[in-house]
Amino acid sequence: MKYDTHFLMTEADAINYAKDYLKYFQAGEVLTCEEIGDGNINYVFRLKSETTGKSLVIKQSDVLLRSAGRPLDTKHSRIEAEILKLQGTLAPGLVPEVYDYNETMCAISMEDISSYENTRKGLMNGTIYPTFVNDVVNFMVDTMLPTTDLVLGQKEKKERVVHFTNPELCEITEKLVLAEPFGSPDDDNVFTEENREFVRDFLYENSDIRAQVGLLRNNFMNNAQALIHGDLHTGSIFGNENGIKIIDPEFAFYGPMGYDAGNVIGNLFFSLVYWYLKDPENTEMIDWLTSTAATVFDRFGDRLAERWDELVTFDLYREPGFKKLYIAEVMADTVGYAGTEIIRRTVGSSKVAEVDAFPMDDPRRAQMERILIGLGNHFILNRKRIMYGFELIHILKPYLMMEK
Repeated sequence: MKYDTHFLMTEADAINYAKDYLKYFQAGEVLTCEEIGDGNINYVFRLKSETTGKSLVIKQSDVLLRSAGRPLDTKHSRIEAEILKLQGTLAPGLVPEVYDYNETMCAISMEDISSYENTRKGLMNGTIYPTFVNDVVNFMVDTMLPTTDLVLGQKEKKERVVHFTNPELCEITEKLVLAEPFGSPDDDNVFTEENREFVRDFLYENSDIRAQVGLLRNNFMNNAQALIHGDLHTGSIFGNENGIKIIDPEFAFYGPMGYDAGNVIGNLFFSLVYWYLKDPENTEMIDWLTSTAATVFDRFGDRLAERWDELVTFDLYREPGFKKLYIAEVMADTVGYAGTEIIRRTVGSSKVAEVDAFPMDDPRRAQMERILIGLGNHFILNRKRIMYGFELIHILKPYLMMEK
């Protein structure tokens, strides 16, 4: 059989694969195909029938990284396919529908979501997403809480931990998010020369922040709490006026719930600081982002408590004191991982578009770095003291004022 051995598909191969293997299109249909992947791990083909308008996305993993060409374990592709199917069951309509997974080809065939846009790009263009808060909070709670051993039987949970072990992609997070930005000996950080001393004082030689990041790193590596997305940022969330679709769970594994929630909130702060520096007169966008960042935090905790009462049945876990302490730890993790995400994307080697929107010689670039580093540090060091979303915003304001 043609697809019994893995090979990296071209656009022409993807058309043949959709027709011959998937049988998704009829033999006579005229198809177009475009490779639209912009990441380092996968190739993404969007196919469309010029005859009927029917469309499809095929996401394929190669055995080599796109940029470096070094060998890559393709286990993450199987994990992504299975996670999307599970998430589709737990949070219907909030992820693309999976039609097929071919393990040999490492190819996931799924719903085309081109009617949705990348929310990172949309937010930078001034787009407001009316369902964002409810949808992203429902997605996080509804896909994570049911996968914990608060809800699952002990044996099933432990089997899932093993099944979804994802060491190669977890290593990327452990290095690029939870080590290098804080002065790991082999760091590859990138920031303005103007802020070299600032970075040294706030990160590299700050024993308090390094100790707390060590705790967060240890928690990430050892707290198999829930089946998390693992890379849940605004570039993985697509939206339109009617809703959102969440993609790319290839980093999924059993880890702390707060990592996903913190990534969402941290990335909303990138958009917020971007608008403060780009166009402080755009109060509509700034107010929406401010409210959204705070409300996601508050509703995540509230929704977690509500679903707890619906799903958790073990008597010890239904004790009000246990529930309160457990959720408080999740919320502290959320704040801490929002901080590590903010710092990672500011000084680390993997940037976000909001930071790169300002060239290195633009004074706003150095300003943005200082605001975000200060904010991220404050989140990490004070994560157990922050109880409400409005506190996150109050923490930001002094850093903004310092740069005026």
